[in-house]
Amino acid sequence: MGIVINQSIKNVVITYIGFGIGAINSLFMYPHFLGEKYYGLTGYILSSANVIFPLMAFGVHNTLIKFFSQYKSEQEKSQFLSFVLALPFLAIIPILIFGFIGYDWIATFLSRKNDVYNYVWQIPVIAICMGYFEIFYAWVKVHLQSVFGNFIKEIGLRILISIFLFAVYFQYITVDEFITATMYVYLVSTLIMLFYANKVKKIVFDFKLPENYKSILVYSSFIILSGSVANMLLDLDKTMLNQYMVINNIAYYSVAIFIATVIAVPSRAMHQITYPITAKLMIDGKHDELNDLYKKTSITLQIVGGLVFLGILVNINQMYLLLQENYRGGVFVVFVIGLSKYFDLILGNNNAIIFNSKYYRAVLFLGLFLAFFAVTLNMIFIPKYGINGAAIATLISITLYSIAKLLFVVLRMKLFPFTYKTLISFLVLIVLFFMFYFWEFSFHPIINIVLKSTLVTIVYVLINYKLKLSEDFNNVVNSILKRFR
Repeated sequence: MGIVINQSIKNVVITYIGFGIGAINSLFMYPHFLGEKYYGLTGYILSSANVIFPLMAFGVHNTLIKFFSQYKSEQEKSQFLSFVLALPFLAIIPILIFGFIGYDWIATFLSRKNDVYNYVWQIPVIAICMGYFEIFYAWVKVHLQSVFGNFIKEIGLRILISIFLFAVYFQYITVDEFITATMYVYLVSTLIMLFYANKVKKIVFDFKLPENYKSILVYSSFIILSGSVANMLLDLDKTMLNQYMVINNIAYYSVAIFIATVIAVPSRAMHQITYPITAKLMIDGKHDELNDLYKKTSITLQIVGGLVFLGILVNINQMYLLLQENYRGGVFVVFVIGLSKYFDLILGNNNAIIFNSKYYRAVLFLGLFLAFFAVTLNMIFIPKYGINGAAIATLISITLYSIAKLLFVVLRMKLFPFTYKTLISFLVLIVLFFMFYFWEFSFHPIINIVLKSTLVTIVYVLINYKLKLSEDFNNVVNSILKRFR
């Protein structure tokens, strides 16, 4: 776990810095510089692109990680990389042709409630950029170099967005031009990732088909849909809000979602490095080591993610006092989406295990069913309960999908992430929530947040450290304490 912890810590720091910049963008600059309408429009475009990007990538970013360790010679690796870089065009070309021919019908349908006609074309362009970014990122991850790619994804991209937001504020560009500039930001980040991937390990093209190209095609075809399911469950709600509510509501919902998504940062950071390690352990058939990694990632993510979750919940009312009044109806959304993120968090490297196992097809079909289930739930709940309904639909869908994946790993692969420590960690979270949630200082909201967060962090870390629930968590705390001695 040494390299996992080392790069995970770096990734956590980078990701939280990125989320700090994102917080400034999402909670203050977007609402004040763009306004509700264009903030909602930006959220709609990016969420829609995120829903379809696994299709544009043809699942290759997962395929690359799964199969890379099977190749021994440099020639075989070059043939494999060349093949997977070309695969996405099997989806991109027909989608672009269909989109070009049917643009009027598609854009008109998506503009039933809100006028997004002139912006729909940007969705597939951004999705292609997202897809190839992840492919080049996967190339550096299989070489166990995840930090720089994470920096570009979490910090670099958001800094560029901030620059263009300031450009809107100082009237160098219009809000319409900002929407287009966002598309170019994703293009630039993809090109930077390409150059870095080539620097880590030179990309040499060899267009001879790999010997196992049929297996690659089959896996990619299934994993496309699997990745699409996961993304649908995350971003489908914002996409569907456009069909039922004024687009301003996507802005309100985006703020709440952003706050709740911070809970998933430790998971995102750790998965950058545990994914290729999981793939290697499964290829080598090291079941016991895999089970050990599964348990360690689960409890470590539960503790670290639990601290973030707790910090958000006990400060949520003060956070919303800092926002414009129209945005203050999202507290319920934060609680509900946060809960779904927390449950997904404690599953550790569950996704990496499934995507690299022979059972990925079965889980995929179940995921497709739940994706359609999610669409139905959103169609029912959004008209009745608005953005709260979208949050409820997302919670139900993600929870069912997570339970399904957990059961497959437990029953089929005899791997289990939980121990008695899981329950203890959860009880610590519950007790501290009730201790601090109803306790408010009579100061300015920012001072209140800083004071309460400091107290919660000290108490939470001390309790978990003394209980020795996670060896990796304690090692990190010890390394930090040594620097202050």
